[in-house]
Amino acid sequence: MTEMYRKTRDAGFGTEVKRRIMLGTYALSAGYYDAYYRKAQKVRSLLARDFDEAFTRVDAIVTPTTPTPAFKLGEKVDDPLAMYLADIYTVTANLVGVPGITVPCGKSKEGLPIGMQVLGRHFDEATVLRTAHVVEHALAGVPIYSGS
Repeated sequence: MTEMYRKTRDAGFGTEVKRRIMLGTYALSAGYYDAYYRKAQKVRSLLARDFDEAFTRVDAIVTPTTPTPAFKLGEKVDDPLAMYLADIYTVTANLVGVPGITVPCGKSKEGLPIGMQVLGRHFDEATVLRTAHVVEHALAGVPIYSGS
């Protein structure tokens, strides 16, 4: 069993995922717990409160998925900082535990996809999925099935 676990983890995770796991493990190791984890939990609580407040006024929040259009396949593999910065906008949903989905919303001048994410209330995946469906079809010019 242990051998199978090791092999699937090695084959199943790419270099970037392994790098992030190692960084997280290091940050939670002895001596760093108070310096990083405890402070991060406080920030997380503040963010969650802000999202809860926002969701008293709106059903969904729409944001860019990344600060730039997608980069070409393999283009940033050797630049970990660029990889981290590319998903900076998606981190918040994970921190506060709200559902989110990314849908295409256009293309750059070079023809590379641009994404937007739809975030919703805790446990309100249905609204997130409906919103994403409407936006994706509207941007593509595809009629939306009304279900009636």
